[in-house]
Amino acid sequence: MDKTRDTLRMAETPLFWVGAFTVASLALWLLYRLLSGFRVWVLGNGQLLSPSLGRWAVVTGATDGIGKSYAEELARRGFSMMLISRSQEKLDDVARSLEEQFHVQTKTIAVDFGRTDIYSKIEEGLACLEIGVLVNNVGVSYPYPEYFLHIPDLDNFITNMINVNMTSVCQMTRLVLPRMAERSKGVILNISSASGMYPVPLLTVYSATKAFVDFFSRGLQEEYRRQGIIIQSVLPFFVATKMTRIRKPTLDKPTPERYVAAELSTVGLQSQTNGYFPHAVMGWVTTKLVPSNIVIFLGARMNRLQRTGYLQRRKLRQQNGAGPKTE
Repeated sequence: MDKTRDTLRMAETPLFWVGAFTVASLALWLLYRLLSGFRVWVLGNGQLLSPSLGRWAVVTGATDGIGKSYAEELARRGFSMMLISRSQEKLDDVARSLEEQFHVQTKTIAVDFGRTDIYSKIEEGLACLEIGVLVNNVGVSYPYPEYFLHIPDLDNFITNMINVNMTSVCQMTRLVLPRMAERSKGVILNISSASGMYPVPLLTVYSATKAFVDFFSRGLQEEYRRQGIIIQSVLPFFVATKMTRIRKPTLDKPTPERYVAAELSTVGLQSQTNGYFPHAVMGWVTTKLVPSNIVIFLGARMNRLQRTGYLQRRKLRQQNGAGPKTE
């Protein structure tokens, strides 16, 4: 008994210090995380993006949703705007609105990013512009969740999605990055998606293309950060846009304007960001707390339900003679 008591006394001091060290380490880690979160989500870095980076900002997919909101916010900060999208009519409307509201110069280029023969036209349009910010926003998703082999016109679907979601990011970066590197300043924001953080069944091709955007952005940031270039991967969850078909904004599904205002405050502070505090919480939960196989299972379940609902509504429309209207 005495030997046991002596042994416990001998172990008591080392165990005390091990425990104290562990508690102190956890406390310091928690304090660091809290201070980092306060720096990003409360203080922000809102003054970084200004025309001192370069007079012009370029936004792809600039006529709707998040892209239009980026164009408006950057114009509000004094950037001259190069707007690139498919519809010249919509481009003209957005350009006119920016000129009237913010009194900035605008230029437009109408191209279909589903094609690969467009980049000489874009290169010509960007020639001689001092570009401080590039927002690679253009993207395309599924019309509804679907199994890979059941996707209508699968061959063209694959080609179009790769060209719009992946090739555009690489090619636009190729056109803009060299002059940023020469001046040792510039910001490239690549709009990925929370769907790129883990596989999303029935949106598999979209999810994979957005994962590419995330990996491409983070790799490129490491290559060029020492040259003063910021390349940020932006991974939003749902935002109330035409693409998501969400009509009523909520706290976790913000308007594009609210999302963009929050996201721009993270530039220079996070190389990979969900861009909006509620989305950051959702991203932490789904990547750190919940096992990935459960996230994938739940994503598949949700998309199967959405697929079933969509196909049932389409069948009813066809029976009523309304035709295959796209929702």
